[in-house]
Amino acid sequence: MPLTISQIINMNVGFLGIQYSFGLQQNSITPLYTFLNADPDQLPILNLAGPMTGLIIQPIIGALSDRTWSPKWGRRKPFFLAGAITCSIALLFMPFSTSLWMAASLLWILDAGNNTAMEPYRAFVADKLPKEQYPLGFQTQSFFTGLGITLAAVSPTIFATIIGSGKSATGIPYWVYGSFIVGSIISISTVSWSLFKTPENQPSEEELLEIQKGRGNIFAPFKDIFESLVFLPTTLCQLAIVYLFQWYAMFIYWQYISLSVASSIWHTDIQNKELYDQAARWTSLANGFYNIVTFLSAFALVILARKITARYVHMVCLVLAGLAMMAIPMVDNKYVLFLPMVGIGIAWASMMGIPYIMVASSIPPSKNGVYMGIVNMMIVIPMFIESLSFGKIYDLFLDSTPGNAIRFAGFLLLLAAVATRFIQVKKEQFDAAAPAGH
Repeated sequence: MPLTISQIINMNVGFLGIQYSFGLQQNSITPLYTFLNADPDQLPILNLAGPMTGLIIQPIIGALSDRTWSPKWGRRKPFFLAGAITCSIALLFMPFSTSLWMAASLLWILDAGNNTAMEPYRAFVADKLPKEQYPLGFQTQSFFTGLGITLAAVSPTIFATIIGSGKSATGIPYWVYGSFIVGSIISISTVSWSLFKTPENQPSEEELLEIQKGRGNIFAPFKDIFESLVFLPTTLCQLAIVYLFQWYAMFIYWQYISLSVASSIWHTDIQNKELYDQAARWTSLANGFYNIVTFLSAFALVILARKITARYVHMVCLVLAGLAMMAIPMVDNKYVLFLPMVGIGIAWASMMGIPYIMVASSIPPSKNGVYMGIVNMMIVIPMFIESLSFGKIYDLFLDSTPGNAIRFAGFLLLLAAVATRFIQVKKEQFDAAAPAGH
């Protein structure tokens, strides 16, 4: 039965908190590391927590949630509540880090919580909505992604304006404290809203029987993951190639964009902490702007996906982002920086929603959890590869220049766009995902 717009919004409000947390990782973790005296070539390995926890946690949580049902607590809700609580605790303590190892350790905890919450949320939408509402459901998540990351991105400037330019004894500016403490509150409060506002659908008799059969078998989730990987739909295999280029590129972008902006606009590096602080906060504003573009364009992409298919929408969006990233290092005016962010924002709206339309239409409903977990593996494996490989690439082939890192990321997004052209999705799957009358 189709849900109303307000019901779809209520069920996705929790994604705002999850993505605010993710936005802090995008915009504030690299500056926090640099305030604790991390070197630029250490950034990939210091950000290893995201891909590693996603690789390990999301498919397991997905398989477990497929095999979970409680009349009181539901199927997916226990997992994204536990994840939100973990995120809130990690965010609260993060700015009080006294050393690089402490900040990196807290990032592992934070990412574990984020991944525990995010994976069931994707499956939750696929569980609740009929296929004709998949585009609206997943692009609503894209909307809240843009809004959450926008709030996270502008929070440093807001708190720097309110609190001033003071720093703690560890060298961390006080604006960092404000951003992370607010993130802790938003994370748990928005997820709680969705928990209380949205009941879960009871599994079918067949699914309940399968859940009962797997109870007490600790290997059942791993068997589900293995079998799902063996029989991975062709669409997901082809999407994996796209994701290899796409997410490797995005991880480079998040790690090096503040360094690139500091170099091209402020003509400085992390050695000049005062100027780098200005560059980091302006970069956060620019990232906030691209996320404004994200939530403004999210629902327009739904209409385009129905008209020209999700595949072509995603391909065009990746081209826009690739060209934008290749232009960023040439920008020497801080206000002009907002122009390429339009292309990145449109692409981010697509990344957070459009591929899931193809995925949800290509997998069996009883396996929503495990397959959404596998899709996240396809996201984090490129990030894991980047964490292990890009430090050397940066030193040996990119002249240890942040602008070259961003150009390289743009080139990879163009390769992702080419790979998207060859994704095959059965026509009837798109017909099923289109509204009646189309």
